[in-house]
Amino acid sequence: MPRVGRCIDNGPMEGFFGILKTEMFYLNPFHSEQEQRDAIDKYIDFYNNGRSQENLNGMTPIQFRNQPLAA
Repeated sequence: MPRVGRCIDNGPMEGFFGILKTEMFYLNPFHSEQEQRDAIDKYIDFYNNGRSQENLNGMTPIQFRNQPLAA
């Protein structure tokens, strides 16, 4: 862990929230807090399980984790 006052640990989460805001909040107007919460839950599920990534050879994160290990 870095020393107190060093925010290097916040980098991955700040990146995620930047992507979340860009792909969801700026494109969709929300009319209630519950609607926004449901959209966040749905987006997090998509982010973890449904989006294909170039660095994973076009697979989703869940497909990559579930593939058999090469012997």
